[in-house]
Amino acid sequence: MNSAPTPTPGMVRLTHLIYGLHAFAVVSALLGSATIILSFLASLPSLLAVVLNYWNRGAVRGTWLESHFRWQIRTFWWTLGWVLIATLLVITIIGIPFALLAILVVSAWVVYRVARGWWRLADELPMPLPTDGQ
Repeated sequence: MNSAPTPTPGMVRLTHLIYGLHAFAVVSALLGSATIILSFLASLPSLLAVVLNYWNRGAVRGTWLESHFRWQIRTFWWTLGWVLIATLLVITIIGIPFALLAILVVSAWVVYRVARGWWRLADELPMPLPTDGQ
Protein backbone atom coordinates (compact mmCIF):
# COMPACT_ATOMS: atom_id res chain seq x y z
CA MET A 1 0.00 0.00 0.00
CA ASN A 2 1.17 3.55 -0.72
CA SER A 3 2.53 5.29 2.38
CA ALA A 4 2.84 8.74 0.77
CA PRO A 5 0.78 11.49 2.41
CA THR A 6 -2.54 12.32 0.81
CA PRO A 7 -2.88 15.88 -0.50
CA THR A 8 -5.65 18.05 0.87
CA PRO A 9 -8.71 18.62 -1.32
CA GLY A 10 -7.78 22.30 -1.40
CA MET A 11 -4.40 21.51 -2.93
CA VAL A 12 -6.04 19.28 -5.54
CA ARG A 13 -8.40 22.15 -6.44
CA LEU A 14 -5.45 24.54 -6.59
CA THR A 15 -3.60 22.21 -8.97
CA HIS A 16 -6.71 22.11 -11.19
CA LEU A 17 -6.77 25.92 -11.08
CA ILE A 18 -3.11 26.10 -12.10
CA TYR A 19 -3.70 23.81 -15.09
CA GLY A 20 -6.75 25.93 -15.89
CA LEU A 21 -4.68 29.11 -15.86
CA HIS A 22 -2.13 27.56 -18.23
CA ALA A 23 -4.91 26.23 -20.48
CA PHE A 24 -6.57 29.67 -20.51
CA ALA A 25 -3.28 31.19 -21.68
CA VAL A 26 -3.00 28.61 -24.48
CA VAL A 27 -6.63 29.05 -25.61
CA SER A 28 -6.37 32.84 -25.53
CA ALA A 29 -3.28 32.59 -27.74
CA LEU A 30 -5.14 30.36 -30.19
CA LEU A 31 -8.04 32.83 -30.33
CA GLY A 32 -5.89 35.96 -30.27
CA SER A 33 -2.87 37.26 -32.07
CA ALA A 34 -0.17 35.89 -29.76
CA THR A 35 1.73 32.67 -30.24
CA ILE A 36 1.04 29.84 -27.82
CA ILE A 37 4.48 29.90 -26.25
CA LEU A 38 4.57 33.67 -25.79
CA SER A 39 1.12 33.60 -24.25
CA PHE A 40 2.17 30.68 -22.06
CA LEU A 41 5.27 32.53 -20.84
CA ALA A 42 4.17 36.14 -20.67
CA SER A 43 0.44 36.15 -19.99
CA LEU A 44 -0.86 37.04 -16.56
CA PRO A 45 -2.63 33.66 -16.09
CA SER A 46 0.53 31.66 -16.73
CA LEU A 47 2.71 33.93 -14.63
CA LEU A 48 0.18 33.66 -11.81
CA ALA A 49 0.18 29.86 -12.25
CA VAL A 50 3.96 29.65 -11.87
CA VAL A 51 3.89 31.94 -8.83
CA LEU A 52 1.21 29.69 -7.29
CA ASN A 53 3.36 26.65 -8.07
CA TYR A 54 6.36 28.07 -6.25
CA TRP A 55 4.31 29.55 -3.41
CA ASN A 56 2.53 26.26 -2.62
CA ARG A 57 5.27 23.74 -3.38
CA GLY A 58 5.85 23.03 0.29
CA ALA A 59 2.18 22.19 0.84
CA VAL A 60 2.30 19.34 -1.69
CA ARG A 61 5.77 18.02 -0.87
CA GLY A 62 5.71 14.26 -0.48
CA THR A 63 2.26 13.85 -2.06
CA TRP A 64 1.46 12.75 -5.59
CA LEU A 65 0.64 16.39 -6.38
CA GLU A 66 4.32 17.27 -6.02
CA SER A 67 4.93 15.61 -9.39
CA HIS A 68 2.28 17.85 -10.99
CA PHE A 69 3.86 20.98 -9.53
CA ARG A 70 7.26 19.91 -10.84
CA TRP A 71 5.68 19.09 -14.23
CA GLN A 72 4.10 22.54 -14.44
CA ILE A 73 7.23 24.38 -13.32
CA ARG A 74 9.47 22.45 -15.70
CA THR A 75 7.08 23.06 -18.58
CA PHE A 76 7.33 26.80 -17.97
CA TRP A 77 11.13 26.89 -17.69
CA TRP A 78 11.80 24.54 -20.62
CA THR A 79 9.47 26.66 -22.76
CA LEU A 80 11.35 29.78 -21.75
CA GLY A 81 14.64 28.10 -22.64
CA TRP A 82 13.40 27.17 -26.10
CA VAL A 83 12.09 30.69 -26.67
CA LEU A 84 15.55 32.04 -25.89
CA ILE A 85 17.10 29.56 -28.35
CA ALA A 86 14.56 30.53 -31.03
CA THR A 87 15.34 34.20 -30.38
CA LEU A 88 19.03 33.55 -30.90
CA LEU A 89 18.23 31.71 -34.12
CA VAL A 90 16.19 34.68 -35.39
CA ILE A 91 19.08 37.02 -34.66
CA THR A 92 21.31 35.01 -37.00
CA ILE A 93 18.83 35.63 -39.86
CA ILE A 94 19.62 32.28 -41.53
CA GLY A 95 18.20 30.55 -38.47
CA ILE A 96 14.71 32.02 -38.95
CA PRO A 97 13.24 28.83 -40.48
CA PHE A 98 14.64 26.81 -37.57
CA ALA A 99 13.27 29.34 -35.09
CA LEU A 100 9.81 29.11 -36.64
CA LEU A 101 10.00 25.32 -36.53
CA ALA A 102 11.10 25.46 -32.88
CA ILE A 103 8.18 27.75 -32.03
CA LEU A 104 5.70 25.39 -33.69
CA VAL A 105 7.13 22.30 -32.01
CA VAL A 106 7.35 23.90 -28.58
CA SER A 107 3.80 25.25 -28.93
CA ALA A 108 2.51 21.74 -29.61
CA TRP A 109 4.62 20.45 -26.71
CA VAL A 110 3.09 23.02 -24.33
CA VAL A 111 -0.44 22.00 -25.37
CA TYR A 112 0.52 18.35 -24.82
CA ARG A 113 2.05 19.03 -21.39
CA VAL A 114 -0.96 21.00 -20.14
CA ALA A 115 -3.46 18.46 -21.49
CA ARG A 116 -1.58 15.38 -20.28
CA GLY A 117 -0.95 16.84 -16.85
CA TRP A 118 -4.54 17.93 -16.34
CA TRP A 119 -5.83 14.58 -17.56
CA ARG A 120 -3.64 12.66 -15.10
CA LEU A 121 -4.65 15.05 -12.32
CA ALA A 122 -8.31 14.31 -13.03
CA ASP A 123 -7.50 10.60 -12.64
CA GLU A 124 -5.54 11.36 -9.43
CA LEU A 125 -2.34 9.99 -10.93
CA PRO A 126 1.14 11.44 -10.43
CA MET A 127 3.21 12.64 -13.34
CA PRO A 128 6.19 10.56 -14.37
CA LEU A 129 9.29 12.67 -13.72
CA PRO A 130 12.98 12.01 -13.57
CA THR A 131 14.46 11.69 -10.11
CA ASP A 132 16.28 14.62 -8.54
CA GLY A 133 19.62 12.92 -9.17
CA GLN A 134 19.21 13.06 -12.94
